[in-house]
Amino acid sequence: MAHTSPLIISGGGIGGLAAAMVLAQDGHPVTLLEQAASFGEIGAGIQLGPNIFRMFDYLGLTEAINRVAFFPPGLGMNDVRTGEKVVRVPLGDVARATYGFPYGVIYRADLHQVFLDACRAQPNVTLRTSAKVESFNQTADGVTVQLEGGEVVEGRALIGADGMWSRIREAVVGDGKPRVSGHIAYRAVLKREDVPAHLWSDDVLLWGGEKTHLVHYPLRRGELFNLVAVFHSNKYDEGWNTFGDTAELTERFADACPQVKELLGKIETWKMWVLCDREPVKNWTDKRVTLLGDAAHPMLQYLAQGAGQAIEDAVVLREALRFTRGDVEKAFQKYQQKRYLRTGRVQLTARFYGDIYHAAGVQRELRNQMFQSGTESAGFAGLKWMYDGIEPSKLFQ
Repeated sequence: MAHTSPLIISGGGIGGLAAAMVLAQDGHPVTLLEQAASFGEIGAGIQLGPNIFRMFDYLGLTEAINRVAFFPPGLGMNDVRTGEKVVRVPLGDVARATYGFPYGVIYRADLHQVFLDACRAQPNVTLRTSAKVESFNQTADGVTVQLEGGEVVEGRALIGADGMWSRIREAVVGDGKPRVSGHIAYRAVLKREDVPAHLWSDDVLLWGGEKTHLVHYPLRRGELFNLVAVFHSNKYDEGWNTFGDTAELTERFADACPQVKELLGKIETWKMWVLCDREPVKNWTDKRVTLLGDAAHPMLQYLAQGAGQAIEDAVVLREALRFTRGDVEKAFQKYQQKRYLRTGRVQLTARFYGDIYHAAGVQRELRNQMFQSGTESAGFAGLKWMYDGIEPSKLFQ
């Protein structure tokens, strides 16, 4: 059944663009509203588990992603103070053999660009910038969205992909501000030539310590080096793009081993962001309005699944609309029923992994002993439920 009234998406991040792309492919007209003056992604590198590569395969994006991704040979964890190896999990062929798909890392802006290009190639996607959603109203057969400045946009339904501080969530769920974790992340990207050979690693390597960790890995086929330092802090600044306080960073890593200190010393300018999430909720839909990605289930970054779960959301939403033959109210209910337990489990497990990475005392000793024994062949095996991913064709049989 052809529809002339568009599906409106608020938010032009990775989740919003993924939703626009897949819904347009099915013939739905889509109007995507991005509040910024131009499309772009803030942030540095992100890790992509096999479940996300399964989605790229399903969406026909594998080739475009492979052109800009890097495929690390291993995933390692060292002790930030002693430098001792805690665990290393081989990736590459092992990930492919276990899950059918690889484990990779990508520059967030590159991933965003792949989806943006895919949306621009769809004639029934209207991409708008400087279009901030102020409020919305529902009728029996549609939604009207009011933009800052007074313009009204009409559509068949509204998908809130407007992130952690979602305005649409405020109206649908009404659970106040996100939960501040007390963890702050500093991130920076170096050119390959600025990283001394003895500090370079092709692995995704995490140095875990008491209330701190550093993670680094190559980006853009090895042209760049991504560093993220995380520590517990009482300082609080909403948003993503604040310049960090290097004195506080140095103080938090005062007991780190020489290699970590040398890496941190290579960075002149750090950007920081406060890590937040929310309690998982069962309902994020109200009739013709639903949420997607961080607006629905924001998570701490310790499992590197935020973007991946948003992409899975987009795919499930498409399958739900197919199953209900375009009945958006039924589709939105089916979509959230399929998603809330899986995304809730990722949210809660990410918190737990933050504790593992930042362990101290007995907890630290137990972690090291467990991982070094080989029986836990790492947290990787314990995450099979997550990395196995979803099978789109079997969602609504």
